[in-house]
Amino acid sequence: MLRTLLFAVSFACLPAVAADPPAAPKPVPAAPTLPWFGMTQTPYGPLLIQQAPPPPYRDYQMNRILKPEEKKRWLQMAMPMMANMMQMDAREAMNYFATKYKARAGLSFDEVVESMMLRANQVNLKFVCSNLMWKDFQAVLGDNSAPRVEVFSFCDIAVARDLLRLIPEMVVFLPCRIAVMEDADKNIWVLTLDWDVTWLDMAGKQMGITPELRQGAMAIREKLDSVMRAGAAGEL
Repeated sequence: MLRTLLFAVSFACLPAVAADPPAAPKPVPAAPTLPWFGMTQTPYGPLLIQQAPPPPYRDYQMNRILKPEEKKRWLQMAMPMMANMMQMDAREAMNYFATKYKARAGLSFDEVVESMMLRANQVNLKFVCSNLMWKDFQAVLGDNSAPRVEVFSFCDIAVARDLLRLIPEMVVFLPCRIAVMEDADKNIWVLTLDWDVTWLDMAGKQMGITPELRQGAMAIREKLDSVMRAGAAGEL
């Protein structure tokens, strides 16, 4: 999805071929030297093209704060393209951001969770905490009809450290979460945010993403997937 978006943005910003011979070129001011993704109109490309090499970042060095108008401008540019390409409602769109497995028939909710916990221990994912959302539905909202849903947080300490050294903003994705929930038909599902590394491949070709970052993201994704599959199959 992101690969398609980036291609569409770049293609949309290519200059049109003139019907008449072009006029004599005018002097073009030098592009500003910015240590971030270019946020100004320059002759060197669209919004998502970096205008200059990044500075030599230190470990754990936080990136600059994006101004509200910068985020707004990016959204105004990106969202219409996403809407035109996707042509789908919010339910289906969110489906693309999730990886999910349906638990084997006959497994109880607790059996799914138990298998997850055992596999997490095997692959060195530390269990951090759990959020028993369905109990809050009952206690706080008085809703006894909602299905059971619980969210479990895990962390790989070594990978988390390596990721945060390179990009401190990655902390917003940590710790990693796996949800277990019943659907309207009492089927049990295991879900997580899809850590698809395609965006790293795209960025790596253009921006020099380090092998350590890609390796760390892949390691987390593989461990989460292993935990989810174990839970859904009741393997342990």
